[in-house]
Amino acid sequence: MAVLSQILVVNAGSSSLKLRVLGDADEVTGSADLPPPRDADHGVAIKAAIERFGEVQAVGHRIVHGGDEFSGPVLIDQGVRQRIGALTDLAPLHQPKSLDALDAVTAVLPGVPAVACFDTAFHATIPAAAATFALPAQWRERWSLRRFGFHGLSHAYVSRRAADLLGSGLRLVSCHLGAGASLAAVRDGHSVDTTMGFTPLDGLVMATRSGSVDPGLVLWLQTHAGIPAAELGDALENRSGLAGLAGTPDLREILTRAAAGDAQAELAREVYLHRLAASVAAMTAALGGLDAVAFTGGVGENSAEIRSRAADRLGFLGVHVDHDRNDTAPSDRDISPPDAPVRVLVIAAREDIEIARQVREVIPP
Repeated sequence: MAVLSQILVVNAGSSSLKLRVLGDADEVTGSADLPPPRDADHGVAIKAAIERFGEVQAVGHRIVHGGDEFSGPVLIDQGVRQRIGALTDLAPLHQPKSLDALDAVTAVLPGVPAVACFDTAFHATIPAAAATFALPAQWRERWSLRRFGFHGLSHAYVSRRAADLLGSGLRLVSCHLGAGASLAAVRDGHSVDTTMGFTPLDGLVMATRSGSVDPGLVLWLQTHAGIPAAELGDALENRSGLAGLAGTPDLREILTRAAAGDAQAELAREVYLHRLAASVAAMTAALGGLDAVAFTGGVGENSAEIRSRAADRLGFLGVHVDHDRNDTAPSDRDISPPDAPVRVLVIAAREDIEIARQVREVIPP
């Protein structure tokens, strides 16, 4: 059977624009990491990178927010581009980067079909009980206030890869741990709950983002301390999380300092792990049990200490790691002891493969 090949995957993050070309077996045949698009000169760099790749048959774009409108991948035309742009208010820090990259690549490859792949779409299956905020109905209906969830492309790939390794029908908690971090409760490949909410600010402690905070505290800071909304937003997004707790967003540095007895770093590590373990337990409740936990992302894949300490806190759920496997094995492996009731996996983050899969779903070969 013919398979669509030479798919350009465009992933616009906060600090880089990642371009990957995947062949028919999902092998990477071209790669470039560029600064995010900012000006006309950057279009020259994007054009040069794409020309080095040779023929491109299709393009897949990671789009952070699909709102209520997009629950799956969609072929991009001018109307779709406008509808994605209209969702910018829901993700003002992330959506513009996705759109800038889309426009820049389209200018270089105007005749190549392109597909929008949404980070929120995987969570469209979350039931109403998990997605609905206990807010006035008028607000929820007027502004589409609900739990959208994010990192869906990563969680979707992890759930598929876990099924490859362990079989289908899993009750899986997917742990995407990087500068941004979220969990997803996945039952037989379908998301039933997640830790991020209306925005990517909710949930776990992250590098510079606070994660879940009592909304009354935020209101108090605004009304009693007189902190403007813009400053609050900047602090919660860019000066909180690990950076707020330990003065650095780098978890590797924090773990090194904590091991040397730095009290501030120890507190940051423990706050991070407390929220992580409590959230895995909450996801397990949403699943009605637990068959596997999968770690992915920069921290999830590379920090044996975080995996080990998290497992220590989750032993009551049957989560354990084999320390030799945890310390030495490569990615896409089972690091739990042979007799553990819950399997613990480490899976390399491959959003590019998930995006290419969705492109093939939309565009025939």
